[in-house]
Amino acid sequence: MTPPARAIRVLPPEITRLIAAGEVISRPLDVVRELLDNALDAGALKIDIELERGGLGKITVRDNGAGIPFDEVKLAPERHATSKLEDVNRVSTLGFRGEALWSMALAGTLELISRPQKQLGAAKLTAKGEEITLERISAPAGTKASVLELFAHYPARREMQASQAAEYREVVALVGRYILHYPNLYWKLECDGEIRLQHAPSDSRGAVVTVYGTLVGNRMLSLGEGKSRFIPPTPSLPISPSPPPSLSGVISRPELSRPHRDRMHLSVNRRPVSFPVELERAVLSAYGELLSPGHAPVCVLALELPPERVNPNVHPSKAQVGLAGMSELATLLETTIRAALSEHPLARPAPELRPVEPMIQKNHSSFPDLEPLAIYRDLYLLAEGEGDLWLIDVHAAHERNLYEQFEAAFQESESVELEHPELLQLTPEQTMRLLERQGEFAAWGMALEGFGAGLVRIRSLPAVVIGLSIPNLLELILEGALSEREPQRAVLSRLACAPALR
Repeated sequence: MTPPARAIRVLPPEITRLIAAGEVISRPLDVVRELLDNALDAGALKIDIELERGGLGKITVRDNGAGIPFDEVKLAPERHATSKLEDVNRVSTLGFRGEALWSMALAGTLELISRPQKQLGAAKLTAKGEEITLERISAPAGTKASVLELFAHYPARREMQASQAAEYREVVALVGRYILHYPNLYWKLECDGEIRLQHAPSDSRGAVVTVYGTLVGNRMLSLGEGKSRFIPPTPSLPISPSPPPSLSGVISRPELSRPHRDRMHLSVNRRPVSFPVELERAVLSAYGELLSPGHAPVCVLALELPPERVNPNVHPSKAQVGLAGMSELATLLETTIRAALSEHPLARPAPELRPVEPMIQKNHSSFPDLEPLAIYRDLYLLAEGEGDLWLIDVHAAHERNLYEQFEAAFQESESVELEHPELLQLTPEQTMRLLERQGEFAAWGMALEGFGAGLVRIRSLPAVVIGLSIPNLLELILEGALSEREPQRAVLSRLACAPALR
């Protein structure tokens, strides 16, 4: 059946407004991010965030920043009304489009209470759709922005939201990223009245301790400020006497590397952004062979460069930016990080080839009889068999064998109470996952319980793992158990990887 022809028509304003607002605010996380950007642009030194019912009930961000003058507050929820943008090619603030508050007023009810330090009395604005009311009240200096009943009038959008626990995890991770890039501020995050994150002003290492724990924070190295010698201007940008780009931050010692890149953080002109692929490669290249294959370091890097070389208007969430002179920036990251690493005794022994004694025994596998020739870097076995030359990854082969042994033993292992229960410190995000999966852990024979202040107590473990002589055994188990997918498989993989031949 041929569908009926539809005439092209211009959408009415009320529809285009909803579409545009949906691009900016699609979930509670977006509200939190936009309000945090506003607080930071206002020069706040203290920021409190509160969420109720996963953020759908209420989101509040309170700051002690500059505040909005009474005669300007009514413009705040207007679309494209902003005090931050003078030159679209030289954006120096986190927010600049003037769409966030307007979108919040359409998606829910926006309440703004704001007062500059020298103003008598505060302004209270309530915006719901196109309806705006304004009154004078008494309030401390700064701004309190709240969004109530998000998507209450859009049941389809409300139904598709993530669970409260999942949204809180994302918010904790988001606020954690801001803490890493703004360690000199006071931060507090509360979810349904429970403090999930709290940070007092400190340096970058202190921020890492807040977000990832003491074990990680104590293994971070500071970067001496690196400066680019010269970045040629692109054809579309004129030559200017702007200062050269610079890099600062902290990086982890190589032994703290992870099989994921989720703890690599970058800000560009104080804006937390996703790592561009070229810059991510530069970081990994700087570490080189200090990292195990497939691993990445923990790092918090701050890149400062002239605003005309940054295009933040790439994505509605502003999490991605366009950068001019990417290859030169990659060189800056690589040389600065490599210089920091060179100041510490971290290098591995030079690679070598050495002869070995025959060590392969005949078995019933599909492998032919092999004659060992040499071992390369203690990782690869060079062998000859039936006229062919074989290169065997010793670590992978041993790890696979251990994995199968652990998997079989796990099925039959009983839970054993620990004579002295262990205490471990977790990140706020890990603590949230732990509380969600306690029942699942119990089925494996792992009895865990929250102990407050980011601590978890381990009361029992499967018998198969108790006798293992593996450094940081409990940390490995928890890191695997708290993985997003297939936690039991992740635990077994980590247990097999740690003692495998290297």
